[in-house]
Amino acid sequence: MSLTIWTNALFSESDMRLLAEGTRGHRLVFSPTASPAVLVAGPNDPLLSGADVAFGQPDPAQSLATRGLRWVEVTTAGYTRYDTPEFREGFRERGAAFSNVSEVFADPCAQHVLAMMLALGRRLLPSHRDQLTDRNWAYIERRYESRLLTGQTVLMLGFGAIGRRLAELLAPFGMTLIAVRRQTRSERGVRIIPEEAVSSALAEADHVVNILPDNASTRNYVNARRIACFKPGARFYNVGRGSTVDDRALIEALRSGRIAEAYLDVFEPEPLAKDHPYWTLPNCHVTPHTAGGRHDQDTAIVKHFLRNLRAFERGEPMVDRVV
Repeated sequence: MSLTIWTNALFSESDMRLLAEGTRGHRLVFSPTASPAVLVAGPNDPLLSGADVAFGQPDPAQSLATRGLRWVEVTTAGYTRYDTPEFREGFRERGAAFSNVSEVFADPCAQHVLAMMLALGRRLLPSHRDQLTDRNWAYIERRYESRLLTGQTVLMLGFGAIGRRLAELLAPFGMTLIAVRRQTRSERGVRIIPEEAVSSALAEADHVVNILPDNASTRNYVNARRIACFKPGARFYNVGRGSTVDDRALIEALRSGRIAEAYLDVFEPEPLAKDHPYWTLPNCHVTPHTAGGRHDQDTAIVKHFLRNLRAFERGEPMVDRVV
């Protein structure tokens, strides 16, 4: 089976060579508007109209209109622009597949959250600040501020690839793990709860981890009403999307101490404005959308696509298939 594979992804020379070698036997077509940027979809491209497979960030409307397109794999975990009833139903109707690369970013995002949980619990950040400033020897303060993760409760808002990997990493700490998800089927080691139980779960949680994607139902999900349900002194982490948080409500909760500390990796918009309060709040810790970062990111993305290509050729189940 020879396929025409269109891509507008742009990787390093070695990863482009890996892609070319892995698709040998098929026709690989490069969009003239290829770009390493993934925050916006590529523009309409006449070359896509003749493709069987698209790899990268194709225009959603053109992908839907291209009836011969049998499979799209995007080079991101997030797929907001494709997450519409029209797109999903259109692809299902014609038996086309849509996949993302969540597996590539699950481990780094989960490790990033764990790293911040441990850093906050062991008070590494205040000690680092002291080292860079007045070199204060805060022996008593730091020792008695330190907390163990053991026995604490984590609530995950959203439970996909990242949540599953985070649950695996947290298992040795003997924590109570709760997750809210639309599909309430059971998961090993995690109590899955429906949406209507979120308020009571927030009141239990020492750590609230936001892994929600951006869509119409999640925007401003973490708002003043839900923050009022937080256990006093809880810690909040966002590696989902910035649009899912009401910034004003979170800032107020951090200033009042309702939320003890926040670790934020994603914002709306990005980059975060230099005068934004998140930068200067002493109990807010910012990273520049790097939770999913890994040194071999592009190689992993290409290998993910090639593995799915083999499965697609054989009619076998694909990894991270959404539709």
